[in-house]
Amino acid sequence: MTGNMRNSLDIEGRPEDTRVVVAMSGGVDSSATAALLKSEGYDVVGITLQLYDHGAATHRKGACCAGQDIHDARNVAERIGIPHYVLDYESRFRESVIDNFAASYASGETPVPCIECNRSVKFRDLLKTARELGASALATGHYVASRRMDDGSRALVCAADADRDQSYFLFATTREQLDYLRFPLGDMTKPQTRELARRFGLEVADKQDSQDICFVPTGRYTDIIGRLRPNAIEPGDIVDLDGHVIGRHQGIIHFTVGQRKGLGIASGAPLYVVKLDAASRRVVVGPREALRMDRIVLRDVNWIGAGALDRAVGSGLEIFVRVRSTRAPQPAWLRAVDGGYEVELIAGEEGVSPGQACVFYDAPSGQARVLGGGFIQRATAKHGIARGALRETIAPPLAEAIRG
Repeated sequence: MTGNMRNSLDIEGRPEDTRVVVAMSGGVDSSATAALLKSEGYDVVGITLQLYDHGAATHRKGACCAGQDIHDARNVAERIGIPHYVLDYESRFRESVIDNFAASYASGETPVPCIECNRSVKFRDLLKTARELGASALATGHYVASRRMDDGSRALVCAADADRDQSYFLFATTREQLDYLRFPLGDMTKPQTRELARRFGLEVADKQDSQDICFVPTGRYTDIIGRLRPNAIEPGDIVDLDGHVIGRHQGIIHFTVGQRKGLGIASGAPLYVVKLDAASRRVVVGPREALRMDRIVLRDVNWIGAGALDRAVGSGLEIFVRVRSTRAPQPAWLRAVDGGYEVELIAGEEGVSPGQACVFYDAPSGQARVLGGGFIQRATAKHGIARGALRETIAPPLAEAIRG
């Protein structure tokens, strides 16, 4: 192999001359990633992050980055013959992820801690450590892929296995990080990954997947929020769309936009949580049609599409957006408005919740390119179905607002 040829990770040089740090969580995906790269001849270094107090989570199924998972990662590293290090990132994780998670819930949002963990801990702090170790890349077991573009930059694209695609959780990845990150499982299915792990004789081949909120040993996230933000568990009123009190609750953290069950109120027709008002501790409920929103105001927008964001958006950019990790991308318009960015959903969406991510794609399916995204600050409806308690959120159609 000559010096200007690129290896399987799209890096110049022979695998044996290329050091790669693999983020090993102890699960089958990251373990198979490390074993695959080692088998291809790369100089692999495994790093596991201890992210939270693992005492209570040691024997809990589905725990990630603590307890049994750390032991599993160490055993895999020994099995495939690579150096392995455990780094104590508890304080960083608490400040960047857990504290933000609690504050977001207390303010009436529904946060996605995995996004913040990837953005601030794994792809910022761990990436810096990988560089300090002289690695040419940081590889992870995420189901997402990256492609080298004609100009040498890299594009983030959806995984080949749509059921496992994790692009929603990685929208905040920056261009600089993408240049350094590699995702060897992006073109594989989960069954293929497990078969790969079996081929390498890894004990974690049939290990179950970790849960989203990995740092909640009891499975009750409200325990952590209540301890860090006691005001979030103060009781308040449940009101209808006209502001009439129809019940009481024991804390807004027990609710999320779109929720139907567990409201604790009797009604002749199904009621859903339409809005959470943290300031007044009110939970606003209404019929299902009150959940449909058409316009989303975003914050902390990250753009990894081609060119500069403002130039790409221009007077309006037609894209496809996903407003929850379990939703399919829907057609929308992205526009710059009043110094920020807003999305107009062409067909509308139900249960659009502040704190969730709104991720941009260039196609509705397949291995679409991820263009970026932002966090949902608030959502509004075109039509005045939400009355009284929601009147302040109603706005004219986005196109009318822009023309005005």
